[in-house]
Amino acid sequence: MKLNFCSLSSGSSGNCYFLGNGTHGILIDAGISASAVKRFLRDMGIRMESIMGILITHNHTDHIKGLEVLTRRNGIPAFTTATIWKSILSPGTRITSDCIREITAGTKFSLAGFDIEAFPVCHDAPETVGYRLSSEGRNITIATDLGHICETSAPYIRSANLLVLESNYDDEMLAGGPYPYFLKSRIKSDHGHLGNHQASAFLADIINDDLRFICLAHMSVNNNTPEKVLQTLHRTFEERGISPDGKLKITVLDRHRPSEIICLE
Repeated sequence: MKLNFCSLSSGSSGNCYFLGNGTHGILIDAGISASAVKRFLRDMGIRMESIMGILITHNHTDHIKGLEVLTRRNGIPAFTTATIWKSILSPGTRITSDCIREITAGTKFSLAGFDIEAFPVCHDAPETVGYRLSSEGRNITIATDLGHICETSAPYIRSANLLVLESNYDDEMLAGGPYPYFLKSRIKSDHGHLGNHQASAFLADIINDDLRFICLAHMSVNNNTPEKVLQTLHRTFEERGISPDGKLKITVLDRHRPSEIICLE
């Protein structure tokens, strides 16, 4: 069975990813409008009725903007931890109890033909998780919005055949950019975002024959460029003497446009 992955949007203006198996699909985060989700899926020939659930990583707006409408109008269940639900739900939130599914980090559950496990990552939200989705021996790991890669999250990231990993900022661009000091400090902190240098160093440490696709995600509009992301990665690989084989595909995900569909066989 082929697995199809696509980023609908990746960045501080909105994050949403699709993973499907040809019959059913899952969304990871819903940080763009419900209408944009529907339009992008329709353009790919994917019916909303095939979406079996939405996995939520944390409560920041760029990850839940379209969640309320998607659940209310389409009845799609949404999955996340009790702590994250508590931070999302408020008296004015119109997400019905029928669509709320509580999960526990570190405990597997099944959805749409996938075995799914949430794992904690370090970010400045009440709680933030990444996800590993598995099917027939293939692992897809999504880890964005993390200030560093801790011992708990590292094994999930290392096990990926397709990895979506944050590469948010370039050190020099952030240092010389317009952000105030407190915001620069927040971004660089252990509970902020992962920089190009951190992502590249970790990837150099874990690269192996089973890792076939790397998608570098959540790129800052003011403190990064696709060119900077790839330059840092390739330079790190060269310094470590790493020459990936031609089977490894590396993509920088766009902030506003869907990526090409990645097929994992």
